[in-house]
Amino acid sequence: MRTGRLLGSGRSADVYEIDEAWVLRRDREGWGDATAEAAVMQHVRSHGYPVPAVRAATRGDLVMERLSGPTMLEAFGQGLLSAQEAGLALARLLRKLHAVPARLSADPAVRVLHLDLHPDNVMLTPDGPKVIDWANAEEGPPGLDWAMSAVILAQVAVGGEPVGDVAAETLDALLDGNEDQVTEEGLVEAGRRRAANPTMSAHEGQLLGEADGLIRALLH
Repeated sequence: MRTGRLLGSGRSADVYEIDEAWVLRRDREGWGDATAEAAVMQHVRSHGYPVPAVRAATRGDLVMERLSGPTMLEAFGQGLLSAQEAGLALARLLRKLHAVPARLSADPAVRVLHLDLHPDNVMLTPDGPKVIDWANAEEGPPGLDWAMSAVILAQVAVGGEPVGDVAAETLDALLDGNEDQVTEEGLVEAGRRRAANPTMSAHEGQLLGEADGLIRALLH
């Protein structure tokens, strides 16, 4: 597929303009499967979950609805969103996602998991927040999804970056009142998965122990 203007780049993919209504996300690294991702997005969207519409997908390309508005992360910098508001919004999005029945499994305890829900993967559109980047989505226990979001935020919180304080406040708000959602099994598995993530830097990997300690301190 021919591409238009480059709109943005992530760790493993680039997003190009098609027209005013649609964009093309193209995988650079060959790790993902956009057809599987599209199936998950269409499933959760059919149950009312806020995701972009999908028009077409191949293994490396995903054509989806063009969204307007900043990501949560961009909104922090623009003074449009507080860390408290972000944490509460992430918690609502996780709860709403886990109310959607699994697409493949018949086990009522299994749900669709995003596994990468953090402020840079939520866009604040005029129609409300919409969740993007479903490349890591699986089905499994909701506790793993909560733990993955917590670990990602905690790594930023302990990483010494300027946004560390905002990440810590967002994490605190995410966990406040939701302590029962983060299971021990979920935390252990989230840490293992993050350690094995090929897109993480060595420095990010070194932060996992301290990040785990921060989450456990907030949970007690």
